[in-house]
Amino acid sequence: MVEFLKFEKSNCKNCYKCIRNCPVKAIRFSGNLASVIPEECILCGKCYVVCPQNAKKIVDETEIVNVLLHGDAPVIASVAPSFAAYFNGVGINALETALKKLGFASAEETALGATMVKTEYERLVNAGEQDIIITSCCHTVNLLVEKYYPRLVGYLAPVMTPMSAHHEDLKRRHPEAKTVFIGPCLSKKDETDKIGIEAALTFDELSSMFEAAGIEVGQESEDTDTGLARFFPTTGGILKTMTKKSPNYTYFTIDGIDNCVNALKDIESGKLHHCFIEMSACAGSCVGGPIMEKNRNTPVRHYQAISEYAGEKDFDIEQPSPSHIVAEYAPIITEKAEPTEEQITEILHKIGKFTAEDELNCGTCGYDSCREKAKAVFQGKAELNMCLPFLMDKSERFTNNILENSPNGIMVVNEFYEIQQINKAALKAMNIHSRSDVLGEPLVRVMNPADFLSVMEDGKKVNNKRDYYAEFGKYLELTISRDSVANQLIAILRDVTDEETAKKNKEKISRKTIETADQVVDKQMRIVQEIASLLGETAAETKIALTKLKESITDDNDE
Repeated sequence: MVEFLKFEKSNCKNCYKCIRNCPVKAIRFSGNLASVIPEECILCGKCYVVCPQNAKKIVDETEIVNVLLHGDAPVIASVAPSFAAYFNGVGINALETALKKLGFASAEETALGATMVKTEYERLVNAGEQDIIITSCCHTVNLLVEKYYPRLVGYLAPVMTPMSAHHEDLKRRHPEAKTVFIGPCLSKKDETDKIGIEAALTFDELSSMFEAAGIEVGQESEDTDTGLARFFPTTGGILKTMTKKSPNYTYFTIDGIDNCVNALKDIESGKLHHCFIEMSACAGSCVGGPIMEKNRNTPVRHYQAISEYAGEKDFDIEQPSPSHIVAEYAPIITEKAEPTEEQITEILHKIGKFTAEDELNCGTCGYDSCREKAKAVFQGKAELNMCLPFLMDKSERFTNNILENSPNGIMVVNEFYEIQQINKAALKAMNIHSRSDVLGEPLVRVMNPADFLSVMEDGKKVNNKRDYYAEFGKYLELTISRDSVANQLIAILRDVTDEETAKKNKEKISRKTIETADQVVDKQMRIVQEIASLLGETAAETKIALTKLKESITDDNDE
């Protein structure tokens, strides 16, 4: 299957909003990034509309159209009737003028095909051969039935969509021409690919082409009473155009994919019979299509614009024979691995779901129940960590494990200087018996908040500040930092009493050693001095004796 909806990985923020809104859960998460599963997707465009990061992109076909416009064959635009809501106040003549400036040979309203379709619907209800008739105008509804309610395929009206009917009519009248469909729908890109229409543009893509070419769409007066089928893109619009209804059917309208699913479930259970159901995947029908809803979601004005533009009579066209407007719809079977009960249980255990009470079914992951999520994990569509309660519990256990096993005291204080969290080491450091004694209490009841006030006010971190806390009888080393996002303070306390005691003991020993050394030096100096004194006296006496001896010897020699 061709992918017409792609994800921009750089934009995806792992918020799971797309899977929460996907009616058929056709989105796979891997590596915390989302991607569409083409074979399961019904191209409703819900994920495109709700994505807050614009990570979903509709495949752009403007280049394909530009190539067609520069080719030899004429290109005719089939414009969906919802254009009157998108291009406010613009009629088909004005739009055709602008399209011709782009290079189109001509433009016609897809409402011509809608007229053929509604006439065939009238024939079907009057024939009365089908118990339940579901309109087959909406390609997304057709895909929903074919892929997820294959037993109901026989209830789809065996009639072409208005786009397909108009395309066949154009081919009959202009066999050499190429067709480009223009509308508000994503799924029409898939339908054009299947039936052989050359390309499909969204109204946004057409607007970008006008802007790039510097073309402004003007307004031209149109006065006509035909064009009743222009009501097709509104809720109940198909029934509004049907004037020949059999009384053997109950007629009602369903719009919005969730309502469609509920109706299909009722049909599947056998609760409905003899009814004609106008079914549209988009709330508000085509004027509420993904392109309209994403950028121009004004349903009241949209309906008003269509109502004012629609005529009171049908277009004067040649109705094809039933055999030339017939369409066949068939089940589209996608193989999915189904887990056993044991495998589901094993996956549930991995995300902390051991009992029925553990299965919160909160829907945060996008699935309706924990079991559906486990099934998706088995099929490779979801990841274990998509379970928010599991992640929160895992994160809390991890954080608590760090806090409780940290040798340092840790305390969290909020902007009002109230204690929000405290671990065992901090309780011990501050001689506090129980957490309940201090949690939620003002910090001032525990310790001097001066340093905390300073950090909160000027944002400057306190690093390894040591002080003696007389109230605890301990030396504590305090580090305080501010979490500006959560606007709270985180304090780390380290009991350094033993270090400080050892340090002081060491200093005391050092002082005593120095004192002893000084005493020894003093004593040694006195001894030295005494020895020096004694030595000095002996030397003097010796010198005198020697002098006298020398003099005696000298005297003897003289004689």
